[in-house]
Amino acid sequence: MHIQNILVVCIGNICRSPMAKYLLQQQHPNLTFDSAGLAAMVDHPADDKAILCMNSLNIDIRPHIAKQINSDLIIKSDLIIVMSNKQQLHIEQKWPFTKGKVFRLGHWQGQNVPDPYQHDQAFFEETCRNIQSYVTDWKSHI
Repeated sequence: MHIQNILVVCIGNICRSPMAKYLLQQQHPNLTFDSAGLAAMVDHPADDKAILCMNSLNIDIRPHIAKQINSDLIIKSDLIIVMSNKQQLHIEQKWPFTKGKVFRLGHWQGQNVPDPYQHDQAFFEETCRNIQSYVTDWKSHI
């Protein structure tokens, strides 16, 4: 399958999926990335702690605005990357045609990405390091 459009999903779309989207985008500048949330904090910017983590990597995620996942985003995506088994199951149940194109970001290490929302900066930094590691794993698979 030719992968061109990738959707990155988490719950609120203000922490994990924006960080992962921007890191993936940096690694694959020729592909199209979007992100959304299963229960998005619609129209909110990225969490300040996520912005700080990404600033330390010289990546500016301040332009990010959270949005809700929907059928249009799902349909146009060749690959959907989620943060947990539960999110994968939710998407595959709601949109059965997505089976085979929904994977966890930590798929290659068999890991979920815990939600840092409302945790301290250290937890965000650990989450960001994990996301970086998982994004690197995808390099040879996209």
